[in-house]
Amino acid sequence: MKNLAILIILLSTISLSAQRTKIKNLYQNDNKIGIGTKSPDHLLTVKGTIHTREVLVDLEGALVPDYVFEKYYTNSSEINPNYKMLSLSEIEIFIKEHHHLPGIPSANELKSEGFSLKQMNLLLLEKVEELTIYTIEQQKEIDLLKEKLTDKEE
Repeated sequence: MKNLAILIILLSTISLSAQRTKIKNLYQNDNKIGIGTKSPDHLLTVKGTIHTREVLVDLEGALVPDYVFEKYYTNSSEINPNYKMLSLSEIEIFIKEHHHLPGIPSANELKSEGFSLKQMNLLLLEKVEELTIYTIEQQKEIDLLKEKLTDKEE
């Protein structure tokens, strides 16, 4: 939050001096700053590429997907009581019908609405955790089959 305030002050200062020195592509409108746009729709709107070494996303109020493991290992989740991990066959049926993963916006939705980096990263983390569980289950099944094969050979 402090870094954002400093950035806003810096950009406001640049914007004010830009109005005097005519820096290209920097605009202020309705207490919002636009870079590459004359009509910013958020506090800071950039129409173009941003080059940075780091982006820090505040997760305040976000639901971090630890609920995936919590639900798998305890059969319930205090973090997200409504979470249900689909079976691989349920996922396949969904993908055949919708052509994208359940819980992930479609390409058309992403194209028309964009996406929040925070929300998308949390959704992707949820999918990684689900994949980890599927992999663990498959490995257990493989180990069991190997054990049965070994027993038959003896």
